[in-house]
Amino acid sequence: MTSSHAPAAPAAPAAPAAPAAPVQPRNPLHGLTLEAIVTALVAYFGWEELGRRIALRCFTSEPSVSSSLKFLRKTPWAREKVEGLYLFMLREQRRGQARPNS
Repeated sequence: MTSSHAPAAPAAPAAPAAPAAPVQPRNPLHGLTLEAIVTALVAYFGWEELGRRIALRCFTSEPSVSSSLKFLRKTPWAREKVEGLYLFMLREQRRGQARPNS
């Protein structure tokens, strides 16, 4: 018995796998979302102190995490300031100093 099937079309080449994200064990920001950073800063400093340390309207005028995230995602220089303050906060916590607003 003979088969009248046409040969199968060759499969399309598989798309290359996306490169794995580099492991950054010494980067304290690695794996953190911007929301987690802002939430931690608010918990540590409070909105008033956060607005004093980084003078942004999203921190001083009717502040909220969601409005801050909208602004910070569109404004790289402001996000850098927030990330820098977060790193400062981590250093302060490691030193065991008292919270600034207590």
